[in-house]
Amino acid sequence: MTKAIRSPGETLQEYREIRGFASFDDPATLSYVDSNGKPNYEAIRQTDEFRALRRRLTTFIFPMTALFLTSYLTFVLLSAYAKDFVSTKVIGVVNLGILLGLGQFVTSIIITLGYSRYAKRRLDPQRKLLAEKTGVEE
Repeated sequence: MTKAIRSPGETLQEYREIRGFASFDDPATLSYVDSNGKPNYEAIRQTDEFRALRRRLTTFIFPMTALFLTSYLTFVLLSAYAKDFVSTKVIGVVNLGILLGLGQFVTSIIITLGYSRYAKRRLDPQRKLLAEKTGVEE
């Protein structure tokens, strides 16, 4: 049988990288880590586990981003254009504008705690599954 051999000008590393169809070596198994021990991100991105992880992440991130931006822009627009409404006194010197402003902090804290809980329950197990399959740990 014929076997592909490298030309005299090629190094061994180049030969391994450019293996062609004429090679009769054993086919390489799909590896998620290259020869230097670094993750093969292109191969990892093609796995179903990675796609599921990205899908879970985006199903949380996009709605929460929309919720926060809506909340914040409502606050800004009310402050700019509905001055009589936000200056309505609630208790003593505290008006509705101050409460809406403090509500932004509350909204941020709630979204942060919600993400933390979501990540612990839904993202971390999927990340561990992906790490086990690929053999890549951080």
